[in-house]
Amino acid sequence: MFVEQWVGISTDEFHRAKDSDVKYMRNRHPLITDMNWSRSDCIRYLTSLGLADTPKSSCLGCPFHGNAQWRHIRDTSPSEWTDVVEFDAAIRQGNARATATGNSLLGQAFLHRSRVPLSDAPIDHVTASEWAARQQQLDDGETPDMDEAEHGVADGCSPWTCRGDAEVDPVQGAFGLAS
Repeated sequence: MFVEQWVGISTDEFHRAKDSDVKYMRNRHPLITDMNWSRSDCIRYLTSLGLADTPKSSCLGCPFHGNAQWRHIRDTSPSEWTDVVEFDAAIRQGNARATATGNSLLGQAFLHRSRVPLSDAPIDHVTASEWAARQQQLDDGETPDMDEAEHGVADGCSPWTCRGDAEVDPVQGAFGLAS
């Protein structure tokens, strides 16, 4: 007898779709095998059910976080950010159990891919993959205000002119230069 375990890994993560290493269990990946769904497909479906703000699941101190995920933690949960920065500092010299048995760490461990302490990491830098993901969202129509994303705020100003009825800042003058 087998116990079937359904795992929610989408086509974006197919490389993680492995069978169970427990003899009586079998992993099943319906998002890949039955539906061929990507993360974007899952988000579209959840949005249609009114569950649009479903976050990507991951451990708080996952070393595979991208800059956007680190920024989100820093900007929305200061206590979790403090915890993860402390965790990052604590892992610098490796796993205590591994080093106690004589397995030395080759180099230092860091959570951020830049290999600098998380508190100093360049998480405000928007990576090429983030830009690509944003473009995919635009292409998929997932941005709530496509016109604003494409053309900017209706009453916003450019360096050369104002597109709306916004008042000119008297300190900046009509061209955005200090007078």
